[in-house]
Amino acid sequence: MINGAILYAMAIILLSISFIKDRNKTRDALLKSWKSFRNIIPDMLSIMLFVGLSLSILTPSLISSIIGEKSGLTGIVYSALIGSIALVPSFVVFPLGHTLVQNGAGLPQVAVLMSTLMSVGITTLPMEQKIFGRSFAYSRNVSAVVMSLIFSYIIWVVMG
Repeated sequence: MINGAILYAMAIILLSISFIKDRNKTRDALLKSWKSFRNIIPDMLSIMLFVGLSLSILTPSLISSIIGEKSGLTGIVYSALIGSIALVPSFVVFPLGHTLVQNGAGLPQVAVLMSTLMSVGITTLPMEQKIFGRSFAYSRNVSAVVMSLIFSYIIWVVMG
């Protein structure tokens, strides 16, 4: 695995090479990346706050009882419902899944949660209907839920 210091060193070296080659393009790229980062910060902070508060309220035993390994099909259904309704950016989904597993959640339950979080969009359904049409939006979301449940079942069989 690549160490963080190595990555930072590589980034500095490559940035320096880019700066030597073309100062204006490098400066423009840095400004664009800073603006993108600045726009993402509020979302990241709110998500980190939500996850932190959720984990402080939801104890490992409570997480385990709701979507733990012993929750079975009920936990999978709960996870699918939560994942279908919630709107979480994909860069948060994987760390969230890891944290849930560390706190006692079952792998099939976390798998369906992560899959539905990234593929199903109940909260974005109205916008999706306007852009793609009602039948496409519904069929895409239903097929995403079905595929998520199949994915979870496969993990349940393989890991069980």
